[in-house]
Amino acid sequence: MMLDPGTLLEQTPDGLAVIDPAGRFVQANPAAVSLCGLDPAGVAGAASPFPPAHAGDEEAEAVAVWEPESGPRREFAFRVSTLAGRDERIVAFRDVTESRRHQRRLAAIASAASRVAAKRSLRSTLDALAKEVLEADAMASVQILTVNSTSERFRVMGTAGFGQAENFFDLLLECLEYGAELRMIDAFTTRKPVVVPHRYEAIMTDPVWEPLQEYMRYPEWDWFASVPLMVRGEPVGILNAYFAPGQEITKTALDFLLAIAEQASQAVDYAALLEREREVARREERQRLARDLHDSVVQNVFSMGMQVESLNMLSGRDTVVDSAYVMRVARELGHISKAVLTDLRAMVTDLHPTAHADQGLSESLLSLAESTMSRTGFDVRVSISDPHDDLDDLEAELQEDAYRVIAEALHNSVKHSHGSTVTIDLSLTRRGTQRWLTGEVTDDGRGLLTQEADVPADKGGFGMTAMKERANRWAGTLTTRSSSGKGTTVCLVLPLPPSLPTGLGDGPRTTVWTLK
Repeated sequence: MMLDPGTLLEQTPDGLAVIDPAGRFVQANPAAVSLCGLDPAGVAGAASPFPPAHAGDEEAEAVAVWEPESGPRREFAFRVSTLAGRDERIVAFRDVTESRRHQRRLAAIASAASRVAAKRSLRSTLDALAKEVLEADAMASVQILTVNSTSERFRVMGTAGFGQAENFFDLLLECLEYGAELRMIDAFTTRKPVVVPHRYEAIMTDPVWEPLQEYMRYPEWDWFASVPLMVRGEPVGILNAYFAPGQEITKTALDFLLAIAEQASQAVDYAALLEREREVARREERQRLARDLHDSVVQNVFSMGMQVESLNMLSGRDTVVDSAYVMRVARELGHISKAVLTDLRAMVTDLHPTAHADQGLSESLLSLAESTMSRTGFDVRVSISDPHDDLDDLEAELQEDAYRVIAEALHNSVKHSHGSTVTIDLSLTRRGTQRWLTGEVTDDGRGLLTQEADVPADKGGFGMTAMKERANRWAGTLTTRSSSGKGTTVCLVLPLPPSLPTGLGDGPRTTVWTLK
């Protein structure tokens, strides 16, 4: 027996509705009424989640985002069929809110891991993670705070939704003094997630929260969750999630926050490690500067002082000073002063490698080569291969470390090679999604005083040690090849983080309609 259209509308498990050309309901089955939160007595003429009639309605499944005046936000996958001889259309739809949210969460976790692996600055990384969480779960706001171990103060390092508030922690402490219960601190001290239903109303109606009420009023939210950031069993920060009205914090949602918190923790841990390495590098740079000053500048200045003292002694006697002797001393002082000036200029160049940072690594190396030639007489040649124009888009810290390694290798060639020409080769190559930055500095000097072989980078003075540490910071390698009488080549290879494949986490191409 065939069912009439009215019976079909009543019995199908999916939402079925008839809508007019303006996208308003004409008729809806019980499933559609329930999914859209409609008043059963007022279906006809009510706004629907679906777009007005337009060409191409029946080409593919699309997605509509439904945000009713009351009730939770939903996403519906739908298809449209036209009715012969009538302006109305039939829409069949189903709730895909959770499945699409799950896809976005997986994509957000993958993207978060990629951002942390890219080793950007901590603030930009945590800002990006906060935005990933916000977009994946359609939340109202997300904050990521880290704690300063010395001052025991929290800082908002990543935020999305709420505006920027550098004094957030100070305002939070004011609330604490008035008697506010800080659940985010509970998450930090207990090392366990904290979930608080209907937190928005409690904060907005309690006068103890007055210092933060204006800041946390918009966008409006409801449930609150705080997840600790853990590094080797110790808390280093917290992730605060403010869920939009109509959303509850399920176990799946909490698991997602924990996964993102783990990525944020890795970013914080990496930043702390990098800062420790930088402090070691700064200390070693100061030691190298002191050594170079002692080896060249200080000794030359001491020699100048001795020459001047000899003139003082001669002029203090009641005898005529030989003019030829004075001229010879003057010439020596002139040569020594030029040598001191050359050494000081070289040190200034080494101390300020980012003078051309706005032009990128390529221009910085060209400027380095030009300044080296002008002050030393060496012929410095630069060859740069970057077929994809990606070189100067690398993060600033990696570019600076690459610059310093190449500059140190060039300095060593000029100072110790006894040659006349140095060649700098810089290239960025890729194979699939993996990329490498390679820099080679080759001179035509006498070579190192070793047998013809590859020379480990950990052999040699402070300069080679510092160069290797810079390479290790990016999981790279530094090698030195040298042949007696045939020059020396220093080779730096840095693996660069691969990019995620385009479209990762994207589902089938769909048209998304947002109606409120």
